[in-house]
Amino acid sequence: MMSNYLLKEIAEHLVRAEVEKREVEKVTSTHKADLTVEEAYLVQKEIVEKKIKEGNRIIGPKMGLTSKAKMKQMNIEDPIYGYVFDYMVIENGGKLPLNEVIHPKVEAEIAFVMAEDVEGPGVTGVQILAKTDYVVPALEIIDSRYEKFHFTLPDVIADNASTSRVVFGSKLYRPEAYDLDLIGVTLSINGELKELGAGAAVLGHPAHSLAMLANMLAKKGDKIRKGDVILSGGITSAIRLEEEDVVSGKFDGFGEVSFHVG
Repeated sequence: MMSNYLLKEIAEHLVRAEVEKREVEKVTSTHKADLTVEEAYLVQKEIVEKKIKEGNRIIGPKMGLTSKAKMKQMNIEDPIYGYVFDYMVIENGGKLPLNEVIHPKVEAEIAFVMAEDVEGPGVTGVQILAKTDYVVPALEIIDSRYEKFHFTLPDVIADNASTSRVVFGSKLYRPEAYDLDLIGVTLSINGELKELGAGAAVLGHPAHSLAMLANMLAKKGDKIRKGDVILSGGITSAIRLEEEDVVSGKFDGFGEVSFHVG
């Protein structure tokens, strides 16, 4: 197991990259370390604890690599997770200042607002839906701190799963009123359709993603908490953003989520 000193050093390195808005080489290259997935989550934990000590509040966990094709490509059986903080939230229709990020990309997702704690193991998607208060459409802006978005699986986990910014829709919806796997989504930039998909792109159903999250957290003695707002994973592929882009995600039955880049 990597020393606590080195884990903290890697965490500080990645936090500095985020704060200074500069890309760095992936950890597995710069620190000459065979970082394991377990160690990567320990680095992520150091980052999360540092942000909390600085006065930031966790909005909720987020899931990444939830496409079955992406999981196969990365040779993994479980998705990955990170954490969204309050400073990362942009209001619907608001502005993403380009000077606050490095090389951002956007993808469309469905977020879950939890009515109860959910503790694994053995959690199912049906149980997740039963303990969900609301669902809300969202656009996640990911922003790897690594050069050209090049990283290994442990690298991206350590980097808080590339978490950067999120835009939530203005209205909340009851989950039982929708077949979330059938929700169609289009992602447009400057009025041009760039991506489309349906909720089933996320592990067959977005609730399955949260069930996997609960079961992954259980292995570490943790759980999904009441009040968490959880991003379930990308329905669309992530699209690179540029100066002055106007971004719109339209969700069947959920309306529109938008922001612009400034």
